[in-house]
Amino acid sequence: MYRLWEKLRELTWPSTWYGWRLGLQSWWYTRDKSRLAFVAGVFAVLLAIPLGINALITQAQQDRQAALDVRCLTLNVYHEARGESVAGQYAVAEVTLNRVASERFPDTLCEVVHEQRWDRIRKRHVGAFSWTELELTADVSDPAYKTARRIAEDVYYRRNEPLVEGALFYHASYIRPSWARAKRKVATIGQHIFYK
Repeated sequence: MYRLWEKLRELTWPSTWYGWRLGLQSWWYTRDKSRLAFVAGVFAVLLAIPLGINALITQAQQDRQAALDVRCLTLNVYHEARGESVAGQYAVAEVTLNRVASERFPDTLCEVVHEQRWDRIRKRHVGAFSWTELELTADVSDPAYKTARRIAEDVYYRRNEPLVEGALFYHASYIRPSWARAKRKVATIGQHIFYK
């Protein structure tokens, strides 16, 4: 038993660790590593294939979601503000995107655009944006649609300087909704008044 104990102590002594390391290094440098390189290469390829496929699928899903988001934002700008100045259209697009970031609204652009809430006065669900209650279509060849698309992309990809930062609401300047009294006015751009 004493000999076994001495042998174990010898194997765990720091000078022995150095010997182990030297032995391992000499084994490593004197061996033919072509098989090891081949196995490592095969392993890397087998690992890279599913990772690459997963990355491609994820990217495709993100691209598809971005395309849907931009389309919904474009339609909202087109129907809500195509008669406004470019600044007014940017502001409407910003409000729509600000709602996605807010906890009080749905999480995607299309859900925000097509959101409906119960109106106790009218006793029915009403759209957050009135055009969504109508069966309106957009002419994609219309120059106004192309402008709305460019603006939607600029706002979606954050390529513009914010005009109504933090604004979540707006209404036409010729109406006086009761909810506006409880909000803080941010700006008036064209025919729209924007609020936080």
